[in-house]
Amino acid sequence: MYRSHILVCGGTGCTSSGSAAIIDKLNYELAKNGLENEVQVVKTGCHGLCALGPIAIVYPEGTFYSMIKVEDVEEIVTEHLLKGRVVTRLVYDETIKNGEVKALADTDFYKKQKRIALRNCGVINPEDIEEYIGTRGYEALGKVLTEMTPEQVIDTILASGLRGRGGAGFPTGKKWQLARNLVQDGGQKYVCCNADEGDPGAFMDRSVLEGDPHALIEAMAIAGYAIGASQGYVYVRAEYPIAVSRLQIAIEQAREYGLLGKDIFGTGFDFDIGIRLGAGAFVCGEETALMTSIEGNRGEPRPRPPFPAVKGLFERPTVLNNVETYANVPQIILNGVEWFTSMGTEKSKGTKVFALGGKINNTGLVEVPMGTTLREIVEEIGGGIPNGKKFKAAQTGGPSGGCISAENLDVPIDYDNLIAIGSMMGSGGLIVMDEDNCMVDIAKFFLQFTVDESCGKCTPCRIGTRRLLELLDKVTKGQATMEDIDRIEKLCYYIKDNSLCGLGQTAPNPVLSTLQYFRDEYIAHVVDKKCPAGVCKDLLSFTIDKDKCIGCGMCAKQCPAGAISKTDYIAPGKKLPALAIDTSKCVKCGACIEKCKFGAIEKK
Repeated sequence: MYRSHILVCGGTGCTSSGSAAIIDKLNYELAKNGLENEVQVVKTGCHGLCALGPIAIVYPEGTFYSMIKVEDVEEIVTEHLLKGRVVTRLVYDETIKNGEVKALADTDFYKKQKRIALRNCGVINPEDIEEYIGTRGYEALGKVLTEMTPEQVIDTILASGLRGRGGAGFPTGKKWQLARNLVQDGGQKYVCCNADEGDPGAFMDRSVLEGDPHALIEAMAIAGYAIGASQGYVYVRAEYPIAVSRLQIAIEQAREYGLLGKDIFGTGFDFDIGIRLGAGAFVCGEETALMTSIEGNRGEPRPRPPFPAVKGLFERPTVLNNVETYANVPQIILNGVEWFTSMGTEKSKGTKVFALGGKINNTGLVEVPMGTTLREIVEEIGGGIPNGKKFKAAQTGGPSGGCISAENLDVPIDYDNLIAIGSMMGSGGLIVMDEDNCMVDIAKFFLQFTVDESCGKCTPCRIGTRRLLELLDKVTKGQATMEDIDRIEKLCYYIKDNSLCGLGQTAPNPVLSTLQYFRDEYIAHVVDKKCPAGVCKDLLSFTIDKDKCIGCGMCAKQCPAGAISKTDYIAPGKKLPALAIDTSKCVKCGACIEKCKFGAIEKK
């Protein structure tokens, strides 16, 4: 038995910051001090507070060390683990009060969260099936196979109100029910998982795969039993190497333990899972395109109906949900419908995981009950906007979503409320923006992504989004007219109404939502030929206030275009001639502003 465990984040974020080297150093220092049989190092998944990585938590004390470097490890081992003295300089400051370390759950970042999909992330070793079993893992599968009929499983998921966490929020139980009731000819059915997660800034599903892959395996097996399927596929992007590796390890372990394969729990139920790697095409997040890709063809969407539950993978009935949706299933089976429905809103039950990023102090992964307001997420959990800036907007749902303005900060976040204010839940990316963001530029950024990722199968998406991007480009260059704004709006609705799949149908959402809440910025670009946020380069000009300039020349040395030179003017009280910017040469990179310590350079 170990007296202490030190849990080190092994998710992608912390790994990129050097957590693997920290784990190696910990094991080395423990051995050097004779503690290798007393203290165990556990590599976990993401703890959620990504802004503070690399992260390590020492149990049973619960001491939360953040932003650790390899050179800090020796002190942690000798002081804390050997002598029992906490290294306070490395402890997350939110967990220290009056010199004493308080529980992590009491911090602003964690206290309003409710972790269901993320319950094991940062808690267990994802590469050890016994640690998952130790947290009641596979108990739900055992209960389903030995105590429940497939119809009872589906009725439970229906009664829970669980909705798909990857897009529009279709009721999960209805999807399973449809697939169960179709094709009673004994033919194959399939269970698929969308782990493609192509939204910019989204990393929820990746974190579940990295931190708790057995939860997905267990849930897919439950779904297979419910609909009568014996084969499942996880479609995951190849750019997620850690997630793919841990998922493969988990599948092999489950097979070894008899939890995948033939005659699971001796019930006669057969189910296995295969992994299919995606090449990073955003369109393959659309369910029919994903299935086309699994079949070995170019990822393009198919017309619907028929829907996948009727005619999906290999033209057989197929259930497709994303990772987060599946991660809720075992907990619903174990804890019951009433437990799950006690969280959330009337039409959106349970919790939602968000990847919180952008202009926010506490970037990371959060899971909150449906109905939590954006203000709570941004100001309390997220720690507010850095540098005293004002909140301007938040983009939810990635390129398919829309921008939530400050006037909607107190709207409870759920599926229906987000749609009502012009956005959508999507997979759960939540990008926060401040007063320095140009909303026209934001709309252009997301639309450029959609244009690049369009599969090109249908004309409204292939051509329509490109024409829309050209109009937005005119706006940001100050070349558009008010008639162009009307054209933009009209084209948005045409693309929404006529595109083949969800990618094209939702592509205009960032444009429409910014037009709805920030139309004044569009008008400023068109009428005043100015970008209020000072972002759009074609509408900017850089000038030097001669009376503030001391003539040090640091801005000129920084300028890559040689656009800054001395003048004949010497300001009162200054010793050197002031400098000036030749606007014909200026490339508007902003390097001069960053270098000037005297506030002499202005951006207009």
